[in-house]
Amino acid sequence: MERYSAPVIDMKESENLAEKIVKACEEWGCFRMVNHGVAIELMTQMKAITLSLTDLPMEVKQKNSHPEPGKGYTPPNSASPFFEGLSLYDMASPGAIDLFCSQINVSPHQREVLSKYAFALYYLGQFLGRKVMEGLGMDGDLFEDWPCQLKMNKYNYSPQSVGLTGAVLHTDPGFLTILQDDEMVNGLEAIHKITGELVPLDPIPGSLVVNVGDTAKAWSNGRFCNVKHRVQCYEATVRTSVALFVLGPRDGKVEAPPHLMDSDHPRRYVPFDFEEYRKLRASTKSPTGEALELFLA
Repeated sequence: MERYSAPVIDMKESENLAEKIVKACEEWGCFRMVNHGVAIELMTQMKAITLSLTDLPMEVKQKNSHPEPGKGYTPPNSASPFFEGLSLYDMASPGAIDLFCSQINVSPHQREVLSKYAFALYYLGQFLGRKVMEGLGMDGDLFEDWPCQLKMNKYNYSPQSVGLTGAVLHTDPGFLTILQDDEMVNGLEAIHKITGELVPLDPIPGSLVVNVGDTAKAWSNGRFCNVKHRVQCYEATVRTSVALFVLGPRDGKVEAPPHLMDSDHPRRYVPFDFEEYRKLRASTKSPTGEALELFLA
């Protein structure tokens, strides 16, 4: 039986790079990047800082707060009892990193690594946005001034949790996610678009995963796949991940550009505000993007 595997894209191979990225977004909704330009040493340092910060006392982590749900610390809960995450919302905005560091007393060294890492992923996300436009035959900086959210995650697995789900099956609400998964501890799985089967996304040391979200599906007029994925507990150990979420337009609407519509491909989704969509996803309990159907044209 054929074993499916998500694409691995070498970001240093300039020939047809934009087309390869678009094809992966259409056929899988996810892919791994190698030779992506983020230093391995920086990734190693960021993993260590993720472990140290998520090991802080609960009363300290809870100071990573935000007025809106999902934009601050996520404690273990009934849906994901093994998972917790610290969050830096709108990380490229002035003062965002300073605020996060002051909330939980991040050391100067930790702040330096966190800032370098966050912006390395941020600029990589901007590059991916330009390549998506190029691969679709358009010009421009797709993600210019879009808010991004950096999350540092830890899965606290025990012998009793082996075989259980660490993060439930879901899609991401934003456009795309750049994920540094745990190179030592597997568990990330994605739904194959055609077969519907769960496919392990086996770690490759030094690589980064890109997951395509709901906003990308709507923006691409249905061309891109908002990949359903989850994290399973394979072994009784601690698993970490760090993710940069490229969310949605800050001021404008999520809507397909005219280039992606014609008489054979009419508009599939009415324009919508990303923050309104994110809240609708939560209120309608739509973890795998079902709320998108409410915006069908």
